[in-house]
Amino acid sequence: MTLSTPLKTLTAAVLGAMAFSAQAAEYEWTFQTSETAGEPQFEMKKQWAENVETMSDGRIAIEILPVGAVVQANQTLQAVKSGILQGHLTDPSYFTGQNPAFGMIGNLVGAWSDPYDFLDYMNNAGGEEIYNKLAEPYGVHLIGAAATGLESLPSSREIKTVDDMKGLKLRAPEGMVYNIFEKAGATPVNLPGSEVYTSLEKGVIDAADYTVFATNQAQGLHEFANYPNYPGFHSLPMVAVSLNKEIWDGLPDDLKQILSTSVDAMAYKMVGQLKTRDMEAVREARQDPDIHIVDMSAEERAKFRGIAQEEWQVWSEKNEITGEFYESVVSYLKNHNLLPEEAGQSSGEQSSDDASS
Repeated sequence: MTLSTPLKTLTAAVLGAMAFSAQAAEYEWTFQTSETAGEPQFEMKKQWAENVETMSDGRIAIEILPVGAVVQANQTLQAVKSGILQGHLTDPSYFTGQNPAFGMIGNLVGAWSDPYDFLDYMNNAGGEEIYNKLAEPYGVHLIGAAATGLESLPSSREIKTVDDMKGLKLRAPEGMVYNIFEKAGATPVNLPGSEVYTSLEKGVIDAADYTVFATNQAQGLHEFANYPNYPGFHSLPMVAVSLNKEIWDGLPDDLKQILSTSVDAMAYKMVGQLKTRDMEAVREARQDPDIHIVDMSAEERAKFRGIAQEEWQVWSEKNEITGEFYESVVSYLKNHNLLPEEAGQSSGEQSSDDASS
């Protein structure tokens, strides 16, 4: 049987596609995230992996796994260094116990009111370079920084002022977040994110430093914590997209560029998508008469920031990296008119002009 020219062409194309799909990628990696499967951020990170495969013409294939799939959330740093994982997409605050700089850079509490400012600092003002100075001795290279967005604060008690935090049983991770809420008068409780829902439901905690408004709403937290603070005034966690340093060092320059570009694209897309989801969730929540959204005043936000700044200074003295980061980020915030108060100034010493900023 003789095939016609069009059929020969089609057959050749199909065989070529089959050969390409059967060809193994040059690099096959497994990354673990800090989200459970199905969460919006988890799906965004899976999309990033697919984009990397497309951009690299199939030379890089990345499998994205949910939190706890291989190791616990606070163990991915060692797992990436040892090669159990090749990379992770996670909040560096999980590694505060290994070096306080991870907690300080991962979530400088009270510093950022807009995730785009944070991304600008990390990308263009030296933040990523400082982070790599910290991470590379641990065998991990930061490809790029992303951010979840400014977190909400679900609470079963109305928090309109800093004084309202007194005695508040509040879930917070170890490190700077924990310390600052404690200074503000709350009673922090160190719980994993997986226990937030049941702890709020049973009244073990009154509030939670957890994640963005839309995720809290989707998970039903506002059924028990029906006084959510939005926009949040406290946490904006970094997402560190990192690769084993030996692997990174051995990559050709074109693949390094593809990875860096892909992370930057994901970072800005993630912020935009999460902000859109938050706005939709807020509109939905406002239709529920049992949910009361609290927007803390500028004066009270300034008081909280003053407390946070005192803790920044404490942490800046922990080691060389925390000191370098403190000087760098405070300089950025002041130069961009994002820090009108003097760092370390107590809330009681703020001027009325500062408090209204």
